[in-house]
Amino acid sequence: MAERVGIGVPIGAGIVCALVGFTSSFAVVLAGLRAVGADAAQATSGLIAVGLAMGVAALLLSWRFRMPITCAWSTPGAALLISTGAIAGGWPAAVGAFVVTGALFVLTGLWPALSSLVARIPAPIAQAMLAGVLLPLCMAPVTGLSHNPAAIAPVLLVWLVLLKLAPRLAVPGAFVAALVVIVVSLIHSGHAPGASAFVPHLAWTAPHVTLQAVTGIVIPLYVVTMASQNIPGVAVMGTYGYRVPWRASLTVTGVGSMAAAAFGGHAINLAAITAALAAAPEADPDRERRWVAGFTAGCVYVVLAGLSAGLIAVVLDAPAGVVQAVAGVALLGAFSSSAAGAMAEESARIPAAVAFVIAASGTAIAGIGSAFWALLVGIVVYLVFRWQRHRPVREEDPQECQKASCSDAFRTRSPVTTHRWRAAQRSARWTRPIQIVATTEITPVTAR
Repeated sequence: MAERVGIGVPIGAGIVCALVGFTSSFAVVLAGLRAVGADAAQATSGLIAVGLAMGVAALLLSWRFRMPITCAWSTPGAALLISTGAIAGGWPAAVGAFVVTGALFVLTGLWPALSSLVARIPAPIAQAMLAGVLLPLCMAPVTGLSHNPAAIAPVLLVWLVLLKLAPRLAVPGAFVAALVVIVVSLIHSGHAPGASAFVPHLAWTAPHVTLQAVTGIVIPLYVVTMASQNIPGVAVMGTYGYRVPWRASLTVTGVGSMAAAAFGGHAINLAAITAALAAAPEADPDRERRWVAGFTAGCVYVVLAGLSAGLIAVVLDAPAGVVQAVAGVALLGAFSSSAAGAMAEESARIPAAVAFVIAASGTAIAGIGSAFWALLVGIVVYLVFRWQRHRPVREEDPQECQKASCSDAFRTRSPVTTHRWRAAQRSARWTRPIQIVATTEITPVTAR
């Protein structure tokens, strides 16, 4: 029998879940939207829209299925946007890519074959691509510290202390420290945002779909969000005994992504890391009532989205490097886990390293960002290495060399070793009859 606690416990867990999820990646999302061409008003609209979308999706899914299903904006996707930068067609083309990505989420939920195709993407390659995308962003606090130590050092110091004392609060604490630094800077400079900047507003952008946006944004954003957010989110919920409705979840988050995209939001998905804050026994010993935590988190996300206009106005006037420093420490955990996942499989380390280097280079070819080429080249190299290990071999003696053992023996042999092995087999044909005669016992024939 589960211990009965007050309704305030799951409500409190939902509030903490939303605050941690919002503050830990707020700077990343803002920087990602700005990187692909959004001006201040468009970035504000996009962040409000994606915040509203993930809040509504979380409260709808939690209420409908009575599970603590929490949603989040795609933080790895926002990091991908930072590394991609501006594309041909500008901000409307980026918005068009966001709409197509949301449509792919809906299609994934309705068409199981697409889910199977995503699952067949080699995990080391997807993780290596993500790690390569995150590396330059995680280096930003180091470079910023050398250029503006007075503003960056307090942020990093708070993050480091809280990382030791309260790891879950490390990134939110760094965000609060950054806000303090920004406020002090604004007071010192005598410049402050006007009252109108604190009023939330949504700015419609007509989407424009281009080939470069599809290859440079849609495919990497879709793969990263599915591999790093949606699939792990289902796995996290499974560890607490919840079977997430895949079709309904992908449909709701996909439709929400498409609705937010028209106003500049990039993508929403099932929460992965923060999902445990609402689904764990700490949220409520009674697992049948933990859905209240997910519902509360959705409601808080909606409130935070409405209040984020003023927050964005303040953050946009931050000293150089402060926002990048917060984004860097926020992505450090994702970088470490993706790098470890990329190199976990020994046979796939070289293909993963290739994908990592290409993604980290930031080089655009034919106007297409490095993330796409990292994924494409990494998969090709992975398949080449796999084909070399499993290529078919013509057997010399079918009677003496069984099919399975022969192919296994040849998988890792060099051409020289293979030649010697075949020569030994030919020699064995001549010596085998002699060995049989020598070892055969001759028994006398007795008269009957």
